[in-house]
Amino acid sequence: MTRNRKSARSAGSQFESLIAHYLATTVDDRIERRTKNGNKDRGDISGLRHMALRVVVECKDESGAYAGKLGSWLGEAEVERGNDDAGITLVVAKRKGTTDPGEQYVVMTVRDLVALLTGERPAERGAAA
Repeated sequence: MTRNRKSARSAGSQFESLIAHYLATTVDDRIERRTKNGNKDRGDISGLRHMALRVVVECKDESGAYAGKLGSWLGEAEVERGNDDAGITLVVAKRKGTTDPGEQYVVMTVRDLVALLTGERPAERGAAA
């Protein structure tokens, strides 16, 4: 069965809820699925913080190869990070063959990894310090 727009949106919403519930029960019960904000989207999950930095989580339930999509997904999440004035952004991508929320993939840039590990977001190359 191929996906149409409606079934894809439904699958995406279910995946966001699955990940939000897992994070709420394993990390902090204030974490929840975020309502959509139109062109000022701030990610799919709210309430996640690390070292006082808000973390933007973008969830993707897509089939097929990810390699060509990672850049655009991270770019989308980076815009949402700015909209939310957050310090860290990451993408949670559906892993084929499992519905266990703890077994899904997480993708982030090394800059976001440094922010996650240190609590400070490093400046971009060429940016004024």
